[in-house]
This record gives sequence, structure tokens and C-alpha cells, in this order.
Amino acid sequence: MGLAEDIQQKRSFRSEFQKATVNILYSSSWVQGHVKNIVGSEDITPQQYNILRILRGSEAPISTLQIRERMLDKMSDSSRLVERLLRKGLVYKKMNASDKRLVDVSISEKGLRVLQKLDERNEEFERIARNLTHEEAHTLNRLLDKMRGPR
Repeated sequence: MGLAEDIQQKRSFRSEFQKATVNILYSSSWVQGHVKNIVGSEDITPQQYNILRILRGSEAPISTLQIRERMLDKMSDSSRLVERLLRKGLVYKKMNASDKRLVDVSISEKGLRVLQKLDERNEEFERIARNLTHEEAHTLNRLLDKMRGPR
């Protein structure tokens, strides 16, 4: 099924550029739904999952500001998300030694265990793009990078 059928659009798109933009938005929502189902099994949201992965990849505790800069969803409230992860025992939080206005966050052992469980489900994450060949996935990645343009 194509995009027009999926969104039940009767009129044609103004241009291929408009269609591409709508297709990316629609596909993004579709992917997010699948990711939500997978990470929801560990009682976390996709945004919380993103923060845990950022913290695991960091070699030292990082501030909520640094977390926000690295997040996939730049509109997320990283401070609120960190507080929820803290209540679940998935992260630690402490005042920054050199700047008292900042809070440093690190992942806990419990948080690492949650990520380990989700790492064991990598096939499910990869299955989201199951209809693409390896070469098509590579091309899609290159085209999306190109669309966002040079920095």
C-alpha cells in the first residue's frame, strides 16, 4: 500500500517534495509506535529509552542540558524525563561539582539491566525496517542525511 492509501488521501500531492515530507512524518509515527511497543515491555517510554542509551554511551555523568542536546526528540523535557527515570531507580543524579546550576546524571545498574534486556530484542527493532534490503536501508540513511543538509 502506498502513502495516499495509508492516509486515505483522495487528492494528489502538490509535489513529490510535499509527498516526501508527509511520508517521513507518517513513517516516523509508524516507527515510533513499534518502538513504543518494544520498550513499553520494560515500563519505559521511547524518550526514556533514548536517555538511557545516551547515558550508557557516555563515559562520565552528563548534565541534563547535554542529554537534551543528544536526544532524538529535541522537544522532550529532559529534566522531567530524568526525574521519572530517577524514581524508577534507572539513573543517579548529583549536583555538578564545578557548576552548582547543573545536575549530572548517570545510569544505574538497574538501568543497564533494562537496556540489556532490550538489547536482547534487537531483532525486533531491526524488523521494523524488514521490508528494506541492506542496500535500500543504506540508501535511505544516505538520503535522509542529505535531506537534512550540511551543518
